[in-house]
Amino acid sequence: MTGPGRGAAGPAVAGVAVVVPARNEERLVRAALDSITRAVSELHHRHPAIVVSVTLVADACTDGTAELASAAVGVTVLESEAGAVGSARAQGVRHALDRWGRQDRGSLWLAHTDADSTVPGDWLVEQVALADRGVDVMIGTVRPTPADLTPEQNAQWLATHQPGHPNGHVHGANLGLRASAYFAAGGFDPIEEHEDNALVARLRRGPWVIAASDACQVLTSGRFVGRTPGGYAGYLAETL
Repeated sequence: MTGPGRGAAGPAVAGVAVVVPARNEERLVRAALDSITRAVSELHHRHPAIVVSVTLVADACTDGTAELASAAVGVTVLESEAGAVGSARAQGVRHALDRWGRQDRGSLWLAHTDADSTVPGDWLVEQVALADRGVDVMIGTVRPTPADLTPEQNAQWLATHQPGHPNGHVHGANLGLRASAYFAAGGFDPIEEHEDNALVARLRRGPWVIAASDACQVLTSGRFVGRTPGGYAGYLAETL
């Protein structure tokens, strides 16, 4: 982890809301939700009192993403016609906040990932541990799924990403924060890409404790053509 050490701890995390936007991800969404289910199970094993919700927002999907997600146990599926990942993420957060009601927003942790990604089993445990150490915002690392790349591309990626040294790049596929921070910073903009970077830029101007961490790295699709030209797929296409 880079950033702060032990800070002035905020409220203890009492709830975790996982939010997943999805656009035509019927090939990958099941693996994504299975990995989230394992992370929820591990969190409940360590912290049985923490309430967890998982919301997937099917954004302008024309395939079977919503149907597949609806079959997953414990997942609430919302549908959006916005066609913008920022709108989809914001819709999922609004749903989580509505469920949270009038409880302290500082004690609700929002964990964001994507439907083309798989999270590690300790994904939520690590985020709660960071919150317990006073962190308000976790900027987590991602890695393209090795099986999606050639040996040369994997070597190139590893040559520029050193374990234990998170680069602080913002990825919606691995971003966690307190709901109080999210709300104060104005939430996700209803835009087609870079909604995660815009939100974190506003958070950096506030009083929030922000930490870059590779403690719970997320594997994401290694495709070179994504849902938006400027997303992670575009980054991979340019650098590998």
